[in-house]
Order: sequence, then C-alpha cells, then structure tokens
Amino acid sequence: MGSRQVSQSWQGMRITVAGLGVSGISAARALAGLGAVVTVVDGGDSGTHRERAAELAEEGISVRLGDAQTLPEGTGLVVTSPGWKPDSPLFAAAAEAGVDVVGDVEIAWQLRGENAAPWLAITGTNGKTTTTQMLASILRAAGLRTAAVGNIGTPIIDVVLGEETYDVLAVELSSYQLHWAPSLRAHSAAVLNLAPDHLDWHGSMEAYAADKGRIYEGNTVACVYNAADPATEDLVREADVEEGCRAIGFTLGTPGPSQLGVVDGILVDRAFVANRQKNAQELAEVADVNPPAPHNIANALAAAALARAFGVEPKAVRDGLRAFRPDAHRIAHVADVDSVAYVDDSKATNTHAAEASLAAYEPIVWIAGGLAKGASFDELVQRSAKRLRGVVLIGAERRLIAEALARHAPEVPVVDLDRTDTGAMSAAVREAAGLAKPGDTVLLAPACASMDMFTNYNKRGEAFAEAVRELAAERA
Repeated sequence: MGSRQVSQSWQGMRITVAGLGVSGISAARALAGLGAVVTVVDGGDSGTHRERAAELAEEGISVRLGDAQTLPEGTGLVVTSPGWKPDSPLFAAAAEAGVDVVGDVEIAWQLRGENAAPWLAITGTNGKTTTTQMLASILRAAGLRTAAVGNIGTPIIDVVLGEETYDVLAVELSSYQLHWAPSLRAHSAAVLNLAPDHLDWHGSMEAYAADKGRIYEGNTVACVYNAADPATEDLVREADVEEGCRAIGFTLGTPGPSQLGVVDGILVDRAFVANRQKNAQELAEVADVNPPAPHNIANALAAAALARAFGVEPKAVRDGLRAFRPDAHRIAHVADVDSVAYVDDSKATNTHAAEASLAAYEPIVWIAGGLAKGASFDELVQRSAKRLRGVVLIGAERRLIAEALARHAPEVPVVDLDRTDTGAMSAAVREAAGLAKPGDTVLLAPACASMDMFTNYNKRGEAFAEAVRELAAERA
C-alpha cells in the first residue's frame, strides 16, 4: 500500500470497491453519494450477486461480476471488503499502478465530521464481540449515546454518515479491518488476547500480531492489554502513541498499579484512581458478569478499562455489566437434565476459544470437532485433559482431536461419531449424556469451524440446543 492518505475530495474520483457483501455495498453507496464514480468487482456471479448488482445499477453504481482480478481502468483508489487477502491479484494490479488499497473502516475514519464521536476500539483473537457489547452497555449505563459497531451490527460507514449523533462509539475491529486502516487513531484501544488464527490470510503469526497491534497506533488516553498474555503488552510497547497515553493492564488476579483485576470476588480498578500506588476502586462483583466464566470476567475487565479511560463512573460499570446479555451460542446454559448442565459454546470455533470455555467448567463431557482450519490440538488437550470426563467427536476433521486425545489423555473415554446427517448432533448429545454423571457439564465447544455439517456456528448451536430440549422432554 502506498504512503499517501485517502483523498478527502471524492467528487469525480474513480473508486473500485472489492466485494459485493454488506460492507462493500455500504462503501459503494456512501462513496457514490459523495460524488465518486464507483465500480464494484466480485468474482461471484450467482443469482444473489445479480440481484445486488441490479439494485446498485439503479443507483448509478457499476458492478462487474465474475472477474475479481482485473483493475478497472482509471481507478484512483481501491476499497476492499475485510475478507479479501492482501495477495489478491486485484491488489497486485493496484500496487503496480500505484493505487492505494484501504478498507471500509479507513473510509469511515476519513469520513468523520469535525465533532465526530471518539472511538473506543477492541480487537483480539477471541472475545471481541462480547467485550464490545459489554462496553456499549456500560457506556449506555453512564447516560452516553453510543453504539456497538465495526465488525458487528451496522456497517461503520453507515453509522458515521447516519443522522444519529453519538458521544462515543464502541468499535470491534478484526485483524483484516486493521490491516486496511492505516490512519485510524482511537481514543483508547484494547487487544484482548493473541493466538494463532487466520494465518492463511496474514501469512504468519508475526504479520497477524502486527495487524492487531495497529489498533494502538496514535491512541491518546489508554492502551489496554492482557497481563496474562505478554504478546499484547509487547504490542503496546511497540506502538507509536500520543504523549501521555498510558499502558493499562487487566488481570484475573490482584491488580498492580495501572491495572484492573479481581480481589475477593470484586472487580477493582488501580489505574484510574488517585494515588494508584495505594488506592483501588471497587467497580462490580464477579457475580455481576454474565456468565462469570474466567475468560468472560477478563472481557468485562477490558471493557471496564476502556470505559474508565473515557471517564465513566464506577456505578455505570456495575450497572452496565448487570444489564449485559451475551449473544447466543457463547457459553450459553441451555438446560439441566438429570443434574447435568448442558452448555452451548458453538462460537468456540478455534482452539484458543475452546480452551477458555473448557477452563470454566469441571468435570466436562466435551463435544468437539468440525473443520480444523489447520489447527493443532495437542496443547488444548494437554491443558484441559484433567477436566475431561469424556469426549464425543463430530465433524470432518475429528480425527485430529482424537489423535491428540490418544497422545495426551489416553484414559479419557472417546466416542467417535462417524455421521454428518441432520440427526448427528442429537446422537452426539445422547452419547454425551451417557458419559456424564450428576454434577458434570456437557459442553459444546467444538474448537473448529462448522461449515462441514452446518451453515454456520449459529445453526450448530441451535441443533445442540434442540437436541438438549428433546432429551429433557424425554426424561421429564
């Protein structure tokens, strides 16, 4: 990507938008509305693609389907959707032509007005959406006009250009979005954790971490990091921030000065208080966090740190956390059947998320498997083996988990479910019920993507919940 900034004069500028998805359509409409000459390119050519293309054509926006490699003649800027890889042929052509490539987040940042709401930004391998929603709940409890935006909800360009005004925005940002947002400068930002993910897109763990670390660039008040994950603190050290910006850690243990942490079941702040060497401010109880699993308490501390960096009072932190309700399929308790708890964490689509989920319960009958996305399961099994009562494996690449279990937890009984039909999840739940004892938790935390058997992780979670309800009805 070139070094020059995106032009603020859009009138007549020829812009190519890569991708006909939600963010691409949002960017295309916004830029066309500002007078740019917009062409959208997409490699697809399905009925849905053609319907979307026809809608945009009525608004004067050109769409080229079936060719995502050739740069339209005269392009002065490429705006990409987040998922497009940096080595895409279209971007190689742009580089050869001396044309910058940026993302929709960069365009949103450039389009903000003079009195635009500050951004409190959040990234990390896992927990981004939950933490962003927690933060928005806390900000609302403080009486602030806010919205959770970015990688969730309404496209951020639409929010920036919309008629509604905000005091502050809670912004979730993926590594993809950060890669394409060179001039973004948040008020304060947090990197929740770092674990291998999307390495096929970034090319290496170092490149992935570097893109995550972009979120700290130019922060003015606080760079929030995870004290249990030194890689996040390293990113703070490497960041070029504004004078006076502080490094603020969060920990599940007792916090030191300039940290938030937990003392005797209380979330406490030793960062945004007078005389932080000696004083601490109570913010909320662990019981105010829903659910109070360890990784979710960490999410709450990160959200609280960003809110406190923005000047939010302690009472609003407590009230916001109490009001927060997590999205579906995130360590959601479905039911108790015969004194066994059934928990749906279908959103645990990688090993890091699954490990956090497994750390929240004991003993566990674990339902796992799906598409591994190149992951290794040895560390996950090693760290979680002592919690396992049994394991039920499903999905296309379950063998990889089975082999890790054989190496590191050979004493744990494993059911290998070799079926992918619509009744497979019901069978998995029944097998798990057979392994479980009263007081156990049957946990769906697949550590894998879902697309081998389900449309998405939501459908996988729904199938699990439905199977649990059927089991409960039979045994009532």
